[in-house]
Amino acid sequence: MSETVDHQTIHDLLVEIARKAGDMVAGAQPHVNTSGYKKNSADLVTETDRAVEKYVIGKLKEVYPDYDFLGEETYVPGKKLTDRPTFICDPIDGTTNFIHAFPNVCISLALCVYRTPVVGVIYNPYTTHMYTAIKNQGSFLTMPVRTDSPNTPAPIAPRKIRLPRKSYPEPLTGLQNALVAVEWGSDRTGPNFQIKHRTFTRLVGAVEDGGKMVHSLRSMGSAALNLCHVASGQLDMYWECGAWAWNVAAGWLIVSEAGGIMVDGNPGGWTPAVDCRRYLAVRAAPDGQKELVEEFWGCVEGEMTYNV
Repeated sequence: MSETVDHQTIHDLLVEIARKAGDMVAGAQPHVNTSGYKKNSADLVTETDRAVEKYVIGKLKEVYPDYDFLGEETYVPGKKLTDRPTFICDPIDGTTNFIHAFPNVCISLALCVYRTPVVGVIYNPYTTHMYTAIKNQGSFLTMPVRTDSPNTPAPIAPRKIRLPRKSYPEPLTGLQNALVAVEWGSDRTGPNFQIKHRTFTRLVGAVEDGGKMVHSLRSMGSAALNLCHVASGQLDMYWECGAWAWNVAAGWLIVSEAGGIMVDGNPGGWTPAVDCRRYLAVRAAPDGQKELVEEFWGCVEGEMTYNV
């Protein structure tokens, strides 16, 4: 089936849609007091989320009416990712950031075939950073750069950069030398949250107290952009449990095409499903990926379970 899908054409369409949807996001005026929520006060949604997803669905259905669609705002509990070509959309990944005008926000678009991402596009409309990947063709960041000239002013023009940013990434040498991204999520009680809390404490704790003393933890509020930073080599790893396929599908491909790996957030799972809701991403490295994963898994005290 994937052989009949023109990945480049779909990539170009998703880039165009992402830019226009990004204009909708950047032009909106969200406010904490006018947002709604789903489960609790940390699980926020805005009218812009809904409007962007409606726009995305409309544009994709015009061209690919027979493809399936999985989106955050139109998701029906129990809907499963299938082998059919499926567009996956997170209209605003980082809604809490969006509401607080914190500019770590993106739209995340992917196409999955046989439950595997084959095209991924992630766009931050505030920085105009566009991350893209096509299966077996690598990952790229298109970003504005200043093109200095001795005779003219320095115009800003887009430049496409292959990921990871470093042509020769350093080996991974253990958690004690790692910069790790995590997120608290919107579920702040129960067994899963307790496992997260214990794991965070173990990661940052001093070695003499049984901790791993990682360089630091980063929690920036967007799963998709966290994955892009792993793909770029700016984060060594990212652990996320409780996210959904729309948060990670595009970033999954961008990480993989940049030489990184995606494994289960629970110990022992080397081949997770895109919709398993537990993820551990590790950047590209000449060696040390497997060892870092196993060291991290050793910090996770328990098994996290989520409805899919």
